[in-house]
Amino acid sequence: MTTPHHFRSIFISDVHLGAKGSQAEALLAFLQTHTADTYYLVGDIIDGWQLAAQWYWPQSHNDVVQYVLERGRLGAKLWYLPGNHDDMLRISHLGQKYGAVEIIDQLVHEGVDGKRYLVIHGDQFDVVVKKARWLAGVGDWLYNFALFLNLYINMVRRIFGKEYWSFSAWAKQVVKRSVNKMGNFEERLAETAYAAGAQGVVCGHIHFAAIKDVPTQAGPLRYMNCGDWVESCTAIVECHSGEFEIIKWPRTL
Repeated sequence: MTTPHHFRSIFISDVHLGAKGSQAEALLAFLQTHTADTYYLVGDIIDGWQLAAQWYWPQSHNDVVQYVLERGRLGAKLWYLPGNHDDMLRISHLGQKYGAVEIIDQLVHEGVDGKRYLVIHGDQFDVVVKKARWLAGVGDWLYNFALFLNLYINMVRRIFGKEYWSFSAWAKQVVKRSVNKMGNFEERLAETAYAAGAQGVVCGHIHFAAIKDVPTQAGPLRYMNCGDWVESCTAIVECHSGEFEIIKWPRTL
């Protein structure tokens, strides 16, 4: 690495700006101490579903947007790959460029060693989003209700000296793992990356950070998920040496 906190690339997904559960302040603190030559915003950065239901845009959410745009003005490359919650950008803004931010559905990132990584949000491979959009909407409402319950659950836990525990994260992981198993989310992503001539894939969508190998017909393929900035506060970073790592940042309660 050039400096202790400067990377070749930073991959971030599922920030959900515009939703009350977004950990925008934590993300801003992370970005202020971790810079990169290239930033990949891997979908659901803005939560258009929540904004359509009820407008919510505090200063901390605006600060994140302004900071990212400033990095672009200073010379960093910015790619925005929309997800299902910000699909309004996918519908009418693909291929457009706003300052240093270019909006594209998917792309291939080339690593230091020449390996190619498909970068895509991943909702395209979610059977619920693709086959039952209404059910995805119900799930989103239930998840936000679970975030609300977190406040009271952890209020009680603090009284008894217990550390923070997220009921919403637990519930989401249980549901997502069941859906992913049913729809072979990771395997389908890996096979798509292989068909695109890539040796790996970087995605988001399921709010669960991971770096692991997934089997394909041509052998293991590197699967990397950015996680989210609602519960886990994680990002994927690419060091100048070519290594990829997950960084977990302390959330703001």
